[in-house]
Order: sequence, then C-alpha cells, then structure tokens
Amino acid sequence: MALHFGLYILGSIALIILLILLAYVAFPPVQSYLHKWRQMRPIPGMEGAFPLIGNALQFKTNAADFFNQLVEGTSQNRHRPLVKVWVGPIPFLILYHAENIEAVLSNSRHLDKSYSYRFLHPWLGTGLLTSTGDKWRSRRKMLTPTFHFSILMDFLEVMNEQSDILVQKMQKHVDGEPFNCFSYITQCALDIICETAMGRRIYAQSNSDSEYVQSVYKMSDIITRRQRAPWWWSDWIYNALGEGREQAKRLKILHTFTAGVIKERAECASEESDSESDHGPKKRRAFLDMLLKTTNDEGAVLSHEDIQEEVDTFMFEGHDTTAASINWALHLIGAHPEVQRKVQAELQDVFGSSKRHVRVEDLKRLRYLECVIKESLRIFPVVPLFARSICEDCHINGFKVPAGVNAVIIPYALHRDPRFFPDPEEFRPERFLPENSTGRHPYAYIPFSAGPRNCIGQRFALMEEKVVLSSLLRHFDVQACQSREELRPLGELVLRPEKGIWIRLHKRTN
Repeated sequence: MALHFGLYILGSIALIILLILLAYVAFPPVQSYLHKWRQMRPIPGMEGAFPLIGNALQFKTNAADFFNQLVEGTSQNRHRPLVKVWVGPIPFLILYHAENIEAVLSNSRHLDKSYSYRFLHPWLGTGLLTSTGDKWRSRRKMLTPTFHFSILMDFLEVMNEQSDILVQKMQKHVDGEPFNCFSYITQCALDIICETAMGRRIYAQSNSDSEYVQSVYKMSDIITRRQRAPWWWSDWIYNALGEGREQAKRLKILHTFTAGVIKERAECASEESDSESDHGPKKRRAFLDMLLKTTNDEGAVLSHEDIQEEVDTFMFEGHDTTAASINWALHLIGAHPEVQRKVQAELQDVFGSSKRHVRVEDLKRLRYLECVIKESLRIFPVVPLFARSICEDCHINGFKVPAGVNAVIIPYALHRDPRFFPDPEEFRPERFLPENSTGRHPYAYIPFSAGPRNCIGQRFALMEEKVVLSSLLRHFDVQACQSREELRPLGELVLRPEKGIWIRLHKRTN
C-alpha cells in the first residue's frame, strides 16, 4: 500500500514537472500568438476563427475549390482594404489593393519571404527565391549582370530550336480532334530552361518519361500539398510519412543530376576556354557557366553548393511559370479570333512568308504580341499569390500590423480591380498599349512581383513567350475548345487549369 502510494506521489510529481517544462517551452510561442491576436483584432477578418485552430478547418481541400473560395472571398470583400486569416496559430494578412501592396513590396524592410516558403528549402536551399537578408542582397547583386539583355540573346537560338520541335510535334494534330496542349508546351519550356540554365539537353519533348523530368513535375505537386496541410508542417512528422519519403526520393534524383552537371561543367571550363580560343566559334554559354565565373565583392567565387541552389531555383522558376503563361495566352488567343488575326497580321509584317527564326530585332517589333502576353498575365497571373513576412511593426491602410505577420499578395484579385482595369474579365490587349498604360498605378499590375525583390528573370520569360507563341501562330490557326468557366484554375505554386488547355489546330494558309 505504502509502495503504491509512493509511486503515485512520484508519478504526480513527474507529471507536474513535465507540465511545467511543456508550459516553459510553449510559453514564448503562446505569448507571441496572443500578442498578434490582440494587435490584429481591429483588422477585418474571415469569420469563424477559433483560438489556435484559426480558420484552417474552413478551407476547401480540393485545389480548384480552394482557389475558387479565395477568389470569391476577395471579390466579396473588395470594399475592405485588407482581410486577416488565421491558419492554425499563424496570422495571414490578405492584400489585393495596389496601395496596400505597394506599402509592403516597396519597403526594403519587408523583403523576407513568408513561412510557407520554407517548404521549398529541401529542393532549392536558400537561393535567390528563398534567401533572406544579407545573403539575398549579395546574391541579387551578383546575379543581376547574368540577366543583361546582351547575355539573354545567347539563349535565343535555344528557344528557336526547341520551338521548332514543338511545332513538329503539334503538326500531327492539324485538322484533327481537340487535344490538351499543356504538356507539350511544358516539355518545350523544360527543354529550354535546362539547356539555357545548365547547358545540358534533357530531351523532355522526346523523352518525357525520364526520371529527372518526372521528378521536376512531382516536386511542385509535393510542395503545394504540404503548404496547404498544417498537420504536415512539422519536419519530423512529415519525414516519417509516405509523402516525406517520396519527397526524399525525388530530391535525390534532382540534386544528383544537377550536382553532376555542375561538376562536369566546372572540370571542362578551362579546357573549353582553350579550345574556343584556338578553334572556331565560341561554344554556347549557359547560366551555369556564368555562375562558375561569378565573384562577390571580395573576389570569392561561389561554391558548388551555392551554384546548385541557384541552378535548381532557375529550373524550378523558369519552366513551370513560362509554360503556364504560354498555355493561358494560347487559350485566350484561340478564344478571341479578332485578337488572333491582329497577332498574325503583325507576324506577317515582321516575317513575311519566310520560315526564318526569330531574331533579336524582331522581338522589339512584336509590340501587339507583347500586349497580348501582358493581358494574358493580367487575367491569369501565373503566380496567383505570393507572401512576404512583415519584418517590423508597421501600419497598412491605418491598421497596425505587428512584426511576424505573413502578408499574402494576390495578383489574381489585384489585376481585377475595376479602378484600373474596367470590365476586368474582358480580354483586351489594347490595355497595354503605351497610350493606355500612362498614369496607371505602378502596383496595379505585378505579374512578376514589384519593388526591389521583383522577378530577376522577367525579360527571359517575355522573350521565351514571344518566341514560342510567334512560332506556333506562324504555322497554325488556334481554336480554343473550353469556355472560361470550364478552365477551373488551380491556385498552386503556379496557376494551372484543372484539366489542361484544350485546343484545335488548323494549318495557316497565308
């Protein structure tokens, strides 16, 4: 009896000590949560938030349903300057007005990406997309010269060659049944970015079953699913599950491939330099080759690990976004015959009846096509939402916002503000003619973000889109086979249609 009582007392003491330790460990996060809850109380919010759980249980699990929920919410609350949402204990501030977005994106103190970007770290490390603070500033300064227009021109030949392959693959669909063109264009974009970023051909257009190609596709889906599921945010829980093991498998394939290419290019760099100086024309440069020669302010070169972060980042950012943009543009062109006729008239003026490749001087002359691309990016911004961390207490539209809050910027809703874009659902490329753009708020249209942390690769993307679209529209008449309502966009890392882009092709006769 005495022994049992003693064990009971010892167990009770142990339990009390454990509870005290747990309270001690949890106190700072709980204190931070309560502080933010109090500070943000005046900000209008999504109804139905519970303590600690927040609004998490109210969100749809299906990607298309979730995005529709987001679009409907911003549309219904357009009269509100901003809206708060709690996902578990983490507060998010939803922004979709140009003035409020400017307050965040133009401020050099709010450059850090939000919490959800940490799920990209296993693949991309802390490269240009995910890095913060001094590392980001140093990398941005180092990498900006590699995107100079004169250097991008070296990539034009690759874009033309891969566009030729895309045209050949699509020839079999001329005058045939409707088909989903999404994967065709994605494979073309993947071939372009792989050769321009790494100097390595992966032949995605002819070998889409390769392990590397499949792993690139798979990783984007894995990251998106984890971002939407707070119960997977803990690394030790996630890594113990099947999804975490699948991620580890895909990462090994991706990192092994990139590391092998970097090692190979580094070993051959001096040998190639000698051969180029002695024997004929220069070999094509790749982004990787420039990274191997890039130095910081102290003259130090990047390590292979640093280079891998940036190459993986450009592989991730440089194919999915551009492919989606081309697909959305192709749908809109195919759904608006009058726009297609204007584009093809411009192509006739620039190229005539020749079959030659796109040249540097042609890019500047394709002004209406550029308006079409920009209007496509307005209606279907390929990054439909992104987030920043508020790094210090500030005021947005008169509301106090404490440090540590995640600001979610929604270009999809921003681009539909009728103050800047009357009849926002209408496809009108003329909106982007110079005379119609004058005076528009600089943060009303941000398909490549804005401010000091805008997209470093936007000129590369626009150039690729012009080359691919002009190649297709010089050969084919395009007919869209879906209504706008049937597209059902999925607002994931990149905006995709739920069931692809279905078109018919007819051979151009003039």
